[in-house]
Amino acid sequence: MTAARCAVRLARADELDAAGRAVRSAYEQDGHADGGYLGTLADARDRSRDAEVAVAVTPDGEIIGSVTFALPGSRWAERSTPGEAEFRMLGVLPSARGLGAGGALVDWCVNRAHQLGCHRLILSTLPQMAPAHRLYTARGFARRPDLDWAPEDGVLLLCYILELDGDAAASTSGPGDGRSGTVTPGTASEPA
Repeated sequence: MTAARCAVRLARADELDAAGRAVRSAYEQDGHADGGYLGTLADARDRSRDAEVAVAVTPDGEIIGSVTFALPGSRWAERSTPGEAEFRMLGVLPSARGLGAGGALVDWCVNRAHQLGCHRLILSTLPQMAPAHRLYTARGFARRPDLDWAPEDGVLLLCYILELDGDAAASTSGPGDGRSGTVTPGTASEPA
């Protein structure tokens, strides 16, 4: 993979299958999901019906990553309450890691939450996703053990939050409506 940078934007309808494949591939490669949940991860088309699916795209148009952004009331929102937003199912193709796509996807979510007037952004993550934890904390997210939860027996999810009040989360994704942006490798603190 030799892409110099990637843009992040809402997925178009014709990109949803590739977005789902990227997330499924990331989780499967790292051993973070199996069985039926892999099918859920792959189905970005379903998620796009009542959440926003953003994609990281190389200059040549390849989808290398994706994230799902949800507001309270969406069936994809697990922990957020009114005034908050959350993201989940962030994944970058294993072959595209180190290009800054993961960080760019997180930045897109922060900007989108700002655009919508949210005061907090929340996410849940598996304990073994240490590279993701480093990415989140590098972007100002804080652990909230009091919000940790188990969606099913044997699955613990750790919660992280980012307070969005004031200037603490200024736009890092680009101009305009917060729906697109570009990142150059080396400018985002994404784990390799």
